[in-house]
Amino acid sequence: MSNPLLEAYELPPFARIRPEHVEPAIDQILAENRARIAELLRTPNYTWDNLIRPLEDLDDRLDKAWAPVRHLNAVVNSEPLRQAYNACLPKLSAYATELGQNLSLYEAHRALAESEEFGRLDAAQRKILQDALRDFRLAGVDLPEAQKARFKEIEQRLAQLMSQFEENVLDATNAWTKHFTDLKPLAGLPETALAVARQAAAAKGLDGWLLTLEFPCYAAVMTFAENRDLRREMYEAYVTRASDQGPLAGRFDNTACMEEILRLRHEKAQLLGYANFAELSLATKMAQTPTQVLKFLKELAARAKPKAQEELAELEQFAREHGGIQELKAWDLMYFSEKLRQTRFQLSQEEVKQYFPAPKVVAGLFAVVERLYGFTVRELEGVEVWHPEVRAYEILDRQGEVRGRFYLDLYARPKKRGGAWMDECVARRKFQGQVQIPVAFLTCNFTPPTADAPALLTHDEVLTLFHEFGHGLHHLLTQVDYLAASGIRGVEWDAVELPSQFMENFCWQKEALAHISGHYLSGQPLPDELLSKMLAARHFQAGMQMVRQLEFALFDFRLHLEYDPAQGGRIYELLDQVRDEVAVFKPPAFNRFAHSFTHIFGGGYAAGYYSYKWAEVLAADAFSRFEEEGIFDPLTGRAFLEHILETGGSRPALESFIAFRGRKPKIDALLRHTGILPDTTSD
Repeated sequence: MSNPLLEAYELPPFARIRPEHVEPAIDQILAENRARIAELLRTPNYTWDNLIRPLEDLDDRLDKAWAPVRHLNAVVNSEPLRQAYNACLPKLSAYATELGQNLSLYEAHRALAESEEFGRLDAAQRKILQDALRDFRLAGVDLPEAQKARFKEIEQRLAQLMSQFEENVLDATNAWTKHFTDLKPLAGLPETALAVARQAAAAKGLDGWLLTLEFPCYAAVMTFAENRDLRREMYEAYVTRASDQGPLAGRFDNTACMEEILRLRHEKAQLLGYANFAELSLATKMAQTPTQVLKFLKELAARAKPKAQEELAELEQFAREHGGIQELKAWDLMYFSEKLRQTRFQLSQEEVKQYFPAPKVVAGLFAVVERLYGFTVRELEGVEVWHPEVRAYEILDRQGEVRGRFYLDLYARPKKRGGAWMDECVARRKFQGQVQIPVAFLTCNFTPPTADAPALLTHDEVLTLFHEFGHGLHHLLTQVDYLAASGIRGVEWDAVELPSQFMENFCWQKEALAHISGHYLSGQPLPDELLSKMLAARHFQAGMQMVRQLEFALFDFRLHLEYDPAQGGRIYELLDQVRDEVAVFKPPAFNRFAHSFTHIFGGGYAAGYYSYKWAEVLAADAFSRFEEEGIFDPLTGRAFLEHILETGGSRPALESFIAFRGRKPKIDALLRHTGILPDTTSD
């Protein structure tokens, strides 16, 4: 049987990939890689071409076999695929740890770093080699054999636990629905949300309307449903997913999973000589010490909390006067916030959505990129995809050369992981004189189109799309020819959000909005009056939003910094402490937010969620140069492209930022962009 995962490809053959292909392909590649590495280590006099380049070939082949599998498991999850995926996780983890602990391989790298050739390597090659030596140490290369074996066990178990965490959240999200045959309890829901609920019911052979915990449906109910009891019921179902509380209490419960993840991360950090996992996490980041991170977060909280307190008091007063609500509950926040926004700014999210049909936004996004960097984007026809809604595109430079390709999967559906993300499919590299064109997966979970209308995006969803596309551009536009520093690879994790958060700024600019907006029926551009209202409301509840993000960041960091094996995770005890310090609104006791916090328990943000705020400083400050020189100024766009997007991980992120901005970053632009400081000056 031919195995599509073993074939060389420019774009994955999705139509032919089956769960039964996965494990045999990975087994074969790992076996062949091990044999080839043993052969490489018999070579005397190591050079870039006889050590690093062949290792890059092996990494690339494995990456290209695993990337479509990892992606399919996230976007069209099924039991056979899940089993195949999970069967490979310990094998991949064992292989990665084995390489990281291979003393001969480490000494080969060190010999190259200490040789005369090192001085002849370019800056990117030297950084790759230095990063590799650091990563050997972080994989336990110099540990005694017994500790190496324990480290390997920990890595394999963590891979399994993190996958289990995400599966539990996905299963819990899919397990809850609420069916209605009467429209009365759904009063207040906009027609767009009702149409999606009708489609969800019809898909299951039901009449009426079906509510789910997919985020677009949940957000619509929490924002617009007049039925307070329905809001409370749905809120409880959502915030107790995969926990010991709520309507599915005990099913898919992540409690034991979270405790074991924290315990193993702490043990891993101590094996490597760090006091805790937070210190280990910072070994590959811009921030240098836990004290520096905590100081940064607490200073932001001190600036934002007074504003957040004012905003909450205003919301409570509004709810009393306009809703007769004497005590605001968690399931009232989004509902009365929307009412207050409408009252103060005469601005409704539903009105705004009419001007952001998804096809127009996507085409406009491409137009913005063309004006910024001179690239064009065109759709690819006849490309194999995993769902009929998915589209594939390529980016071409001014000379018509293809710089990158990407898939766009915009809409929520069952068996698809929630949230939005960019993931690598193929990374850029140069081999045998040819450039391997990078490919990205861009995934969102927006409200899908209906039979009668295109998908209409909230402005927040437009921001999300621009954010993920910023990540995509970072991956696709790189000009680095080496795998380990191409695109986002080799970029410090707390700088990796810079290009994504930078792109969000264009969603507020009149010149850019002219491209991305147009009424879904008439095509009329976004009226100036409506834009003025949006800009006036831009900082609406910015303080509350800021302290909520700081709550997540502080909780994550302290959870990993203060872990004590004798006491366990103390997860909700710590979360309560953080809320006492920075939050202005306390959720109910049954809230189990952490049980579905996939960023830190399933993804790569453990002791690193602060990166969103850290990089937001960089992004706001970078964009302030465009504010000074013109948001579509070609020279500024060219400078951002050259110094940030194209350089990837070939040099430290701070050097790239200084090359673009001419100085170190300042926090002022972020405080202006979030309304914490008045927007009266440029920096």
